[in-house]
Amino acid sequence: MAKRDKKRRNGTAQDEPRCGLCGKTGNLTKTPCCGEWICNDANQYVIFSYARNSCYRNHSRYTLCGYHYAERHEGDWKDCPECKEAFEMEMYVYYGTNEYNFERLENPPKYKPTRCVECNKIIVLSEDAYTIKGIGKYYCQKCSGIDWESLP
Repeated sequence: MAKRDKKRRNGTAQDEPRCGLCGKTGNLTKTPCCGEWICNDANQYVIFSYARNSCYRNHSRYTLCGYHYAERHEGDWKDCPECKEAFEMEMYVYYGTNEYNFERLENPPKYKPTRCVECNKIIVLSEDAYTIKGIGKYYCQKCSGIDWESLP
């Protein structure tokens, strides 16, 4: 059956390019790092908003694939020693397995959870508010000494 004769689903051809992250079909581009179809929506991001509303920005900013490309490392990001050394192991695993990846690390390394040096609470580096004082000294939001409520 010819491509143009394929059944349509939801008004679009089944072989029409789709964003590999959200599935949308309009305003797409290919990622420079891995050549996958993705929403061409980086212009939707509002600086310092920390919003996760841009497929393009999420892939380029929050994945090892995007980091590997931006840093111009050689080879495949999945076995790049430079990428592995660049982050705390917890963040390396997050960047290699989160929902912004087209491919994920198959066997991510184990890591010990990050804990607040003051109260021993587990800090999820990819989600929680925290501060770092000195080398490897993580403080949870409560123990950081910062009045988070007064920040704009």
